[in-house]
Amino acid sequence: MPGQILLDFDGTIAIEDTTDCLLERFAEPGWRAIEEEWEAQLIGSRECMARQVDLVRASKGDLEHFIAGVHIDAGFVPFVEACRAAQFDVMIVSDGLDRIVRGVVARTGLSLPVAANRLEHMGDDRWRLGFPHANANCASASGNCKCAHAASAAQGPRIVVGDGRSDFCAANGADYVFAKGRLTTHCEENGIAHAPIADLGEAVQLFEAWHRHLVPLRAKPPVHAEAAHG
Repeated sequence: MPGQILLDFDGTIAIEDTTDCLLERFAEPGWRAIEEEWEAQLIGSRECMARQVDLVRASKGDLEHFIAGVHIDAGFVPFVEACRAAQFDVMIVSDGLDRIVRGVVARTGLSLPVAANRLEHMGDDRWRLGFPHANANCASASGNCKCAHAASAAQGPRIVVGDGRSDFCAANGADYVFAKGRLTTHCEENGIAHAPIADLGEAVQLFEAWHRHLVPLRAKPPVHAEAAHG
């Protein structure tokens, strides 16, 4: 039974939030005040990240060195392999930075489709953030609306794997969720079928158990595209 996995990056594949780590290392101090506006839900993540990236001062070499030091969940490759063995397509859907996502994934030798915000080099140590996957109707004003990806996913079960606020809307329409952090609380509060995980190693075990029909997924009615934005 083919299906689709929508897999988050920051805090899921990458153990830490790589955008926050990049800002802590290379951004001018004003990025923290912008972060506080986002935490208070005064601005969406799209505006937040665009303003923060404007404050980054890093050369291309600095960024490459940073990418080389990102810690990856040890269960990432086994999880992708388990999903592929079950004929599930895996797509990385991140509200983070595409250069970082692609660079980190390349280190593993895997080739996966990636949808993320576009980090554009403007010369010297300056960068700009683009939003090729933005959605004007996104309720959370994310740079990359994960609900739009969920709504356009192929037929078959949809599983969302993630840890934070940017995953909420996609989780709402998923058949099942492997959840960390704030996403676990969101699933609990909204009655979303899910399994809490500490890491992707646990997700491998849970996914394989389900595929052997030991842990059934609770089916949900299909989500119409107009209701999936968020």
